[in-house]
Amino acid sequence: MLYYLFDYLDQLDLPGAGMFRYVSFRSAMALILSLLVSTLIGRKIINRLQILQIGELVRDLGLEGQMNKKGTPTMGGIIIIIAILIPVLLLAKLANIYIILMIITTVWLGSLGFLDDYIKVFKKDKEGLHGRFKIIAQIGLGLIVGLTLYLSPDVIVRENTEFRNSDNIIEKVTFQAEGVKSTQTTIPFVKNNNLDYEWFVSFLGDYAEPAAWILFVLVAIFIITAVSNGANLTDGLDGLAAGSSAVIGVTLGILAYVSGHVEFAAYLNIMFIPGSEELVVFASAFIGATVGFLWYNSFPAQVFMGDTGSLTLGGIIGVFAILIHKELLLPILCGVFFVESLSVMIQVFYFKFTKKKYGEGKRIFKMTPLHHHFQKAGNAGIVARIQKPIIPIPESKIVVRFWLIGIILAALTLATLKMR
Repeated sequence: MLYYLFDYLDQLDLPGAGMFRYVSFRSAMALILSLLVSTLIGRKIINRLQILQIGELVRDLGLEGQMNKKGTPTMGGIIIIIAILIPVLLLAKLANIYIILMIITTVWLGSLGFLDDYIKVFKKDKEGLHGRFKIIAQIGLGLIVGLTLYLSPDVIVRENTEFRNSDNIIEKVTFQAEGVKSTQTTIPFVKNNNLDYEWFVSFLGDYAEPAAWILFVLVAIFIITAVSNGANLTDGLDGLAAGSSAVIGVTLGILAYVSGHVEFAAYLNIMFIPGSEELVVFASAFIGATVGFLWYNSFPAQVFMGDTGSLTLGGIIGVFAILIHKELLLPILCGVFFVESLSVMIQVFYFKFTKKKYGEGKRIFKMTPLHHHFQKAGNAGIVARIQKPIIPIPESKIVVRFWLIGIILAALTLATLKMR
């Protein structure tokens, strides 16, 4: 909103009004404002949650310090959502299709997570919203995002073309004169880092292009569902999901900026996506909201984000990556989320397999998701029996180590743009 106001004032030659035309200035303002909003309103929301007795339901799983969390206010994801939306609504170009999709994503998954938490807290149902309804909602969002990218005339890319000399060294990178609809995406560790989904369905001939968009929509649905659920599983220790998401947000903001800047896109030899630079404003608000939330969520947590926050954070990350055509970098960038989800799948599969084969279920890890494996005492599970010493690691140390791993993965993700 302020963007349009100051754009009008700039036309009236008001000194300083032109600053709002710069993405860098509005992104910095969004970061500061989201930090202020999350920290200033956070205390009031926490107090309100305590008055309403919206406390975390804790099952005794034998984890160190676990029962101390009982009664800690949950649904704190409301703080994150508000701290994202206020700066974005004030400082972003609201007519930008990418910003519109990110606002829809935030509200859509925020509402889904809120409903899940509401059932858990007020209906006293530990299972919350049934899994099938969550999947349906995530599929619905994937359809909205995928079909909008296909149908909207504002969503275009200018594909990169490289020119090499006789020594096979790239001399320059140019872009198509006109923007086109494209199902290309960026992949890591290959010389030509563009992959077109149409390649997978090229055998369909004249039907390959529409089939590629169908495949793209299906991939979008899978990524949104996988990343939002991965963030949800990661939200088990104080500050783990929020801190990891902040690191991912910084990386996505950098990727959005270079993708929307023709000179940086040429230097990195990636596709140029007009309009994607506006996503940096959203990324800045996202970073500020998650870091500000850590003021209250770091160990020992005064509030938990609940599914209201974790589903929203994961969905935002997934959709953001899809919009800038970097979704296939997510297994690296979201490696913490990926490993957390994988640990659960491996544990469940191995337990069912051994129970069927031997009549008794066995475990790979002491407990999943993976962060609980390091938190739990004992030597249950295959990994624990070879892990020395077999003692629980303090929660705060686990969180910081996971953050450090996330930072390394973020740096590796950015490095893949030049590692070919």
